[in-house]
Amino acid sequence: MKRLLIVSGRSGSGKSSALHILEDIGYYSIDNLPLSLLPEIVAKLDQENHLDMLALGVDVRTPRSDLMEFESILEQLKAHGEVEVLFLNARDDILLARFGATRRRHPLADRHSTLQEALIAEEALLAPVANRATLMLDTSSLNVHELKQTLSVKMGQGDQMILILQSFGYKHGIPLDADFVFDVRHLPNPHWQAALRPKTGLDKDVQDFLGSDKNVNGMFDDIYQFLSKWMPVFAESHRHYLTVAIGCTGGQHRSVYLVNRLSDALKLQWPTQTLHREMKHWS
Repeated sequence: MKRLLIVSGRSGSGKSSALHILEDIGYYSIDNLPLSLLPEIVAKLDQENHLDMLALGVDVRTPRSDLMEFESILEQLKAHGEVEVLFLNARDDILLARFGATRRRHPLADRHSTLQEALIAEEALLAPVANRATLMLDTSSLNVHELKQTLSVKMGQGDQMILILQSFGYKHGIPLDADFVFDVRHLPNPHWQAALRPKTGLDKDVQDFLGSDKNVNGMFDDIYQFLSKWMPVFAESHRHYLTVAIGCTGGQHRSVYLVNRLSDALKLQWPTQTLHREMKHWS
């Protein structure tokens, strides 16, 4: 089996949506099986169906004793190939709002007097899974379309490692799934130029402004040299992707410019994807 993926996360974080998306990109998915049954089921599927990609959904409804044995179960699954663990999460206020909008009951609602208490208890119960995650994905600011884009890039079928370059704004939080984060808030900010303020790093005026600054060019050169040196090393470790996040204050000018410039420079060497996380906030 080429890829075996365990998908878990707190209720309301998007686990069910993630499984549907994974099916769309070629995974065979099974949801809500008791953890203790997974080694047997995977062995049977591996033997009889010759599946390339399998996604297994695990949530707080599985017996607590199984969750406590997650480490052991994970080791058993590794007999069938590489195992990855995707754990989805979101801020408590976002989860509360999502439950309020859908009026769904939390799986632990019968054991706790408030939804907040249920969310806290769920986080503790799923800790053994979260602690072994190979990818932590914060869906607080993602809609379904953005979740699909992210998973399609990170969990697709390509054998060659993909470089994911993501711009973001520090005022909206650091991406939790980034392997490397570069802070470029020290560079000249087009926001303080009245004519450039409403524009973005995709606009030529902003690109000309930033491209004429020696510190911007120096930062580009340093990041480019770093990635050029270390990408082959990461690829040798059989990683499917490497996520590099570049952040400025709002995620509109400097980080966007550098992400696109780096993508243009590196895409001849590596499959490259660009994500501009704060695009929805651009005025």
